[in-house]
Amino acid sequence: MEFREKLLQFKFHIVFAFLFSLLIAALVTFSPGFLTVLSYFWPLFLSTALFLAAVFFFARTSDLPTSSTISSDGSGVKLAAEGILDYVVGGQEEESDLLDSFTKLD
Repeated sequence: MEFREKLLQFKFHIVFAFLFSLLIAALVTFSPGFLTVLSYFWPLFLSTALFLAAVFFFARTSDLPTSSTISSDGSGVKLAAEGILDYVVGGQEEESDLLDSFTKLD
């Protein structure tokens, strides 16, 4: 009787372990092999590896700004960020001008 009480105490654990083992068995049985997945995704893996190699190459060969070119208050970085934002916003202004010219065709 004592054994049955212990079993009933852990019935949810036993059901969960059984379902989990069935899921793992189904995944192992029905999943494709490693070489199948590798043969399907090799272009993605190769392009990612080449991109990361290019990033590491340019990070190693490019000159990083020294502490003398960037002020301690960060105004040089802010100036560069503002230039990029002005460039991006400038492209959007041309788009809105083009849209206005099309809407004023009446």
